[in-house]
Amino acid sequence: MSVFGDIINVLGEFGLFQKWLVVLLSLPVLLSTFHMLGQVFMLVDVPHYCNTSWIRAVGPNLTEDEQLNLTIPRGASGAYEQCSMYSPVDWDLDSIVVHGLNATQKCSNGWVYPSTQTPSLLTEFDLVCDKKDLNAISQAVYMLGLLLGAMIFGPLSDRIGRRPVILISILIQGLFGVGIAFVPHFYLYMAFRCVVGASVSGITITVLALAAEWVGVSYRLHAVLISHCCFAIGQMLLAGLSYSIRNWRLLEIAGSAPLFALFFYFWVLPESARWLMTKGRVEEAKKVLQKAASINKRTIPPGLLEQLKPEAKTKSGSIMDLFWKKHLLKVTLIMSCTWFVNSLVYYGLSLNVTNFGLDIYLTQLAFGAVEIPARASCIWLLQWFGRRKCQGVLLLLSGLVCLITTGIPEDLAVVITVLAVIGKSAASASFSTSYVYTAELFPTVVRQTAVGLCSMSARVAGIIAPLIHLLERYHRAVPMAIFGSAPVLGGLLCFLLPETRGTELTDNTETAVPQHRSCENAKSISENGHVKAKGGGQDKEYAETTYF
Repeated sequence: MSVFGDIINVLGEFGLFQKWLVVLLSLPVLLSTFHMLGQVFMLVDVPHYCNTSWIRAVGPNLTEDEQLNLTIPRGASGAYEQCSMYSPVDWDLDSIVVHGLNATQKCSNGWVYPSTQTPSLLTEFDLVCDKKDLNAISQAVYMLGLLLGAMIFGPLSDRIGRRPVILISILIQGLFGVGIAFVPHFYLYMAFRCVVGASVSGITITVLALAAEWVGVSYRLHAVLISHCCFAIGQMLLAGLSYSIRNWRLLEIAGSAPLFALFFYFWVLPESARWLMTKGRVEEAKKVLQKAASINKRTIPPGLLEQLKPEAKTKSGSIMDLFWKKHLLKVTLIMSCTWFVNSLVYYGLSLNVTNFGLDIYLTQLAFGAVEIPARASCIWLLQWFGRRKCQGVLLLLSGLVCLITTGIPEDLAVVITVLAVIGKSAASASFSTSYVYTAELFPTVVRQTAVGLCSMSARVAGIIAPLIHLLERYHRAVPMAIFGSAPVLGGLLCFLLPETRGTELTDNTETAVPQHRSCENAKSISENGHVKAKGGGQDKEYAETTYF
């Protein structure tokens, strides 16, 4: 659609209209951070003991310490057991004191928590002992929602448009997010979280598409990374919000209600003019383009607008091409593995802030702070070192850091946290790199299919990551060993891929690898006005080869 590219150049590749659009699209991404990581602050472990109030019937004047000493067994370390109690008996208090209790059983009448503890998911739904695993399971259910959202809202945005899907996703996330604060049962909580996860996926997928279709080719990478940086800012805000509000129901409302403030999107959020063209809605596309041009203080020549025609139907590639073509099979398998291990280590670290030994709020703040420079630096890293080296080295770094932490003693909490921050930073930068690299590796006819397949691979890893934390019951180092070894393997595989820096995109499945452009070709394209680099950076010269 070269005419459309000419129009974008005329109205401005990244003018005031596009800048405001990127800001608007980044706000729901920022707010989605709460649902992605907020649960870790609602399920912080606290001291708890079996409810042994039965002894109060024979010893109403017992102090709390005396009651615990008589009714709760001690472990090998001398501390009271949290998940077992002495079996109740019909003796009088003197007999209990003299003879003591020997038979033990699991808690049968609930648990007792510190009186100063504010209501949390853990204390309200007794997510301890036999029900402790529900924490990891609920996170896996949320990740399942992300997977379902990618499967539902991705095709839906191609069918009904980017704007309606974003509006619907924001509405669903707001309604079900606030609804979570009023659920009476934990299983209903998980069901609502699954729906919220689907809406979050709908937002994150569609906002990137809408931004990429409005922003000029030289600035698409910038638009993507701005939204990624907003996700990092959201993590920092999450730390402050969760520190200020300890009641989980109030925290859920505070994290979800701001979405309703985005109701004005119904009037100001534009539809993708490029999508309108593919649907034959030419007149609507012209009106949106003219409005964008007026905001950018530009004028689109009437003759250029008249050249807009509905995109011709072309034969598209099939998902089977990714597996039938030998060269595509190699790229598909390696990139799917890359997305999988990247997601595994990213969420493995993000959901583990309570186990690093330092204050979880400071750890979360650090996690969010390091992501901003990590993601923003991808612009220069990809320019200087290329896609393949960046992808491989960043994955290797994140994995090696996780492996190193397995050998650090638990009492060195500061060292463990610093290493985790470094690993999270590398994983974040690797994630941003994978968006660019994947889109450039695959031919046009199967690009969206391939990116969707890789994204689904990442969502599967997101489901598995919380469940891997359950293995720490066997040894604390087991989860981190898995989170470390997986990206090391994925990073090594990346070096088998072709480099795509400064290459033309391939359009069909017959070409084995992207081809480097000749100087004459690059000059010709620039003279035609399709790819005018503004700023002189090398990456802007070939950024037009990236599609999202």
